[in-house]
Amino acid sequence: MTDNLIEAIVKMEETQALELVTKELDQGIPAMDILDRCREAMHIIGQRFEKGEYFISELLMGGEILKQITLVVKPKMGAVAAQEKIGKVVFGTVAGDIHDLGKDIVEFMLDINGFEVIDMGVDVPPEKFVEAVKQHQPQVVGLSCLITTAYASMKQTIEALQEAGLRDKVKIMIGGGSTDDQVRNYTGADAYGKDAVSAVTLAKEWMRE
Repeated sequence: MTDNLIEAIVKMEETQALELVTKELDQGIPAMDILDRCREAMHIIGQRFEKGEYFISELLMGGEILKQITLVVKPKMGAVAAQEKIGKVVFGTVAGDIHDLGKDIVEFMLDINGFEVIDMGVDVPPEKFVEAVKQHQPQVVGLSCLITTAYASMKQTIEALQEAGLRDKVKIMIGGGSTDDQVRNYTGADAYGKDAVSAVTLAKEWMRE
């Protein structure tokens, strides 16, 4: 691991990580580049958790460090929120996963691009997504996870929406960790977003449809 920021996050060195982020922003390094590397660090933490090298305490600590980094980075994004909302998105991290950095970044990007975002939080069971879709009637549902063991929760959530008669009323995107088209096919989602920009692009395309 040669990236100092990624290494600091993975080693749970919060002070050093925040100092590096501030330094990089001052040097003109794009905020999205910093956030992409933060997601990479969280992916490594997730892999170590799956291997039994890290535990829940490390997941929580890593998530807290990334929240603090996000607070520093977001004001530097330089985007202006749209006055009129162009669509509504229900977004959350599925059951069995407590990671929220990727979710928070995508929600932030959707918000500043004109979407109303209903944040479901983390470790959200399928029935909660069903309730939210019934209540808020979004055009898009976003399901996030970092650890591979939560892919089954994504699938179960989409199946629950199908059973509730809501599947055809929304477009569903998945993202986080190592999601790809194979995972999209397994879960039954409409698409996957490799990053926050892709998620916004997908949502806008669906709204035009």
